[in-house]
Amino acid sequence: MTAPRPQKDLTSGGVRNILTFDVEEYFHASIFEKVVTPDQWPQLESRVEGNVERILDLLERYQVRATFFVLGWIGEHHPWVVKKIAGFGHEVACHGHDHRLIHEMSPEDFRKQLTRSVDILQGLTGKKILGFRAPSFSIKEDTLWAFEILAEMGIRYDSSIFPIFHDRYGMPRTPREKFKIRTDHGGEIIELPPSSIRILGQNLPFGGGGYFRLFPLWFTNWSLRRINRRGLPVVFYLHPWELDPEQPALKIGFWETFRHYSNLKIVERKLERLLRTFQFLPICEFLELEQPQLERIATKKLSL
Repeated sequence: MTAPRPQKDLTSGGVRNILTFDVEEYFHASIFEKVVTPDQWPQLESRVEGNVERILDLLERYQVRATFFVLGWIGEHHPWVVKKIAGFGHEVACHGHDHRLIHEMSPEDFRKQLTRSVDILQGLTGKKILGFRAPSFSIKEDTLWAFEILAEMGIRYDSSIFPIFHDRYGMPRTPREKFKIRTDHGGEIIELPPSSIRILGQNLPFGGGGYFRLFPLWFTNWSLRRINRRGLPVVFYLHPWELDPEQPALKIGFWETFRHYSNLKIVERKLERLLRTFQFLPICEFLELEQPQLERIATKKLSL
């Protein structure tokens, strides 16, 4: 059977949007940080491999490539997930190591975690890691020092600054479109904020995650077209666990349960309709960056 090709959306001006996935287990979500501890993670049911395979099959069906921001922890415990993502021609970028929030770390801790995760991902893919997204978009005004470390590590772009008000993250006064960050020591990082739309003087998020699950699809489509008509791409993101209504239900409060579990059953169908309607590409292709091929590091830790 021939894979269906996406239909060109005439109202979006042919703009190619940016599709990203934050690859983590369901229990890595920050909402569970007080419920399960890292030493309990290995005892919990793993769902990431099946969820990533579901996404890869969907993207293959619509001939779409994406950027996958992967935790180093996933590379350590599920190396074939990373290798399969890269093997399907998608870009692998870094999501930190164990989903610790940036503002909970010292600069030295962040440098160690970043080095560890980048080394793992590069060892598995054989390619230079160019991109980073902080867990839960946790780069804020008091953690801008992270960009100095990212530049030192050779990271070329970041997608961590969400220009919205939120109880956990957000820098609402920053630009809503791509911009450059220059560090004190001469480094430069391209920032690609997750997308939001300006309504009644406020930045309203819509480009993925819980916003995609909770808002009706017509609103997502309308927002995409509105931004595309300006000739700009939308930066869209999802987590693999958001396509998994069968994931184990961990005991959390009412509001947290609503945030994490709402509308999981319809996400895959909604995503498929987006892929059918709009055009997407990975970040490295949008920025015209090539991931250099690296010499594989033969270590016992990374051998498969």
